[in-house]
Amino acid sequence: MRILVVEDEVHLAEALSHILKKNNYTVDVSNDGESGLDNALSDIYDVIVLDIMLPKIDGITILKTIRREGLDVPVILLTAKGEIADKVHGLDCGADDYLAKPFSTEELLARIRALGRRRGEISESSSTLKFGDITLNMSSLTLSGNTNEINLTLKEYELLEYLILHKNIVASKEQIIEKLWGFDSEAESNHVEVYISFLRKKLKFVHSSVTINTVRGVGYILKE
Repeated sequence: MRILVVEDEVHLAEALSHILKKNNYTVDVSNDGESGLDNALSDIYDVIVLDIMLPKIDGITILKTIRREGLDVPVILLTAKGEIADKVHGLDCGADDYLAKPFSTEELLARIRALGRRRGEISESSSTLKFGDITLNMSSLTLSGNTNEINLTLKEYELLEYLILHKNIVASKEQIIEKLWGFDSEAESNHVEVYISFLRKKLKFVHSSVTINTVRGVGYILKE
């Protein structure tokens, strides 16, 4: 999962980024509302952690804008305000959840997992994703098949996760690059080809019947 943290308190933003990366999430950070909105509108994120009090553009305005643009990405609002009225206002504007500062990182992680379950991205175990005869484990970054298990790099995990979550559509190289490396990345199509090759070898190693099919001129799709 790729997460956007929009938080102007630099130390808090860095701490959240470190914790989320430690839990195998891919994280981008924006320290003001203007860059946060630009990043959010790229539509490459699975969850946005959004502070309300931000310079340039406030969090509620960002939230209203991305909802008006039709983005359904889950949003967790962060704010120093703890009044019921503020929470209701944030939720009415399109937020999926709400955390008042100070909060525990364990609670934030639990709420991110809950949003993942709500969208069908992860199983009730909060750390596994299944497709056909394979199981991905986010905590250990492992791929399990019919008989074997093998470790994945974080980028391999993210790529296979993306293909599973988009199993009914063909994922283009451009979409994969934006999702895994970011919309302003210098990664090229051969980066995707290399990781597709790695994953195909590891699927064979675990004796899975799942294959990554190439749709010539379009992209890749998983098949059982």
